[in-house]
Amino acid sequence: MSQSLIRAYVHIVFSTKHRLPLINSKIEPELHRYIGGICKRMEFQPLIVGGYTDHIHILCTLSKKTPLSNLLEEVKSHSSKWMKTKDEQFKNFYWQDGYGAFSISHTHIEQTKRYIENQHAHHDQQTFQREYVELLETNGVEFEEKYLWD
Repeated sequence: MSQSLIRAYVHIVFSTKHRLPLINSKIEPELHRYIGGICKRMEFQPLIVGGYTDHIHILCTLSKKTPLSNLLEEVKSHSSKWMKTKDEQFKNFYWQDGYGAFSISHTHIEQTKRYIENQHAHHDQQTFQREYVELLETNGVEFEEKYLWD
């Protein structure tokens, strides 16, 4: 085979440091576009970027050249620096150290996109902490909850 072909989807989730509700409705759309731009630049095609006041969801394809950990390093460092330039209220904006990443089958793309689109309504009923633990459990990820939150 003379070429490398890949179509793998990943759902990425990470929070603001200490889950502080710093992503307000004014900055949210611009932040999502900014993160999507980083994904594109690194050849992780974003299908949707969304979230809530204290966390982000990214649904994207995997790059065939760049490790996922490199994407998260770029997204977090550049978007955190960018947020700090937007307004004085974001001077202490940081992301948590860790993240969750879950493989998504092609048949579940639309369902996952709707899930990300509906984050505001979803979080009227459930906290990010509960959502994240459920994502880990649903995807069979072993964890110790005391190490999830920084």
